[in-house]
Amino acid sequence: MKSASFRPITATVLALLILGCSSMKPPLRTVPHVDLPRYMGDWYVIANIPYFGEKHCFDSVESYALRSDGDIDNWFTCRNGSFDAPMKRKVNALAKVQDTSSNAVWRVHFLKVISVQYLIVDLDPDYQWVAVAHPSRRYGWIMSRSKTLPEPLYKAILHRLADQGYETSRFAKVPQRDQPETGK
Repeated sequence: MKSASFRPITATVLALLILGCSSMKPPLRTVPHVDLPRYMGDWYVIANIPYFGEKHCFDSVESYALRSDGDIDNWFTCRNGSFDAPMKRKVNALAKVQDTSSNAVWRVHFLKVISVQYLIVDLDPDYQWVAVAHPSRRYGWIMSRSKTLPEPLYKAILHRLADQGYETSRFAKVPQRDQPETGK
């Protein structure tokens, strides 16, 4: 008798699970291969889906350095609130490559207790720009070796992110000073 009363609940839960699964997006597709030494260095953040750590940032830069043990030192610097603010390192992290066949799937560790997946989903063959994703699609970054990207290229990257299920209207451009500082 008790099992009969659970049937409607079980059916409802199963229906919700099936509906939930049918609306789930497929996993993000990463690039086939990342040459880690070429990837290292500074990347200017051209656009991102802002989260609390990057809001109000100007001149944002993500930096990477390959360590002798194969892990990657990662740090983030920016000016807080305006171009006149001093450049400050806001975050230090350690990245570990999870998929060594592609080098495109990383786990980035912050404060030794927080870790997030880092997926390289679009990469220029000359390593001049990159799109980095998070499996949830709630976070994302478009970065470049220079402080600007031509608008048609930027839109093409957004289009490819949209093809992977990103809501690209959530991306916001990060203010980057066009000219390098002189004499300050």
